[in-house]
Amino acid sequence: QVQLVESGGGLVQAGGSLNLSCVASGRAFSTYAMGWFRQAPGKERLGKEREFLGDISRSGGSTYYADSVQGRFTISRDNAKSTVYLQMNSLTPADTAVYSCAASSRLGPRVGSRDYNSWGQGTPVTLSS
Repeated sequence: QVQLVESGGGLVQAGGSLNLSCVASGRAFSTYAMGWFRQAPGKERLGKEREFLGDISRSGGSTYYADSVQGRFTISRDNAKSTVYLQMNSLTPADTAVYSCAASSRLGPRVGSRDYNSWGQGTPVTLSS
């Protein structure tokens, strides 16, 4: 298992940018593909799944994004620092959510919560209009 801790969330104005970090400890970071998810306020009480944003391969050479963030969000990783990043640009109030990183040992597609083994606690991002 790997332990994950996100940081970098906060209050940002619409149109702004934010860069989230997720630091891993425990098992070798480079053996996991990493994903980013978010959950908007109140959605967990409705039993809604976290929204998949994108993932990055173990080497960092391949990324995949959800249509909702394609072109605005970028995922990168630094295996030497055991860290994965989520750069978010052109933010809107609809991006307000708790953002979580997750680690996956799955080799195939990784677009659902069940494809991931370990989760961070999340970092909140709030957009002001």
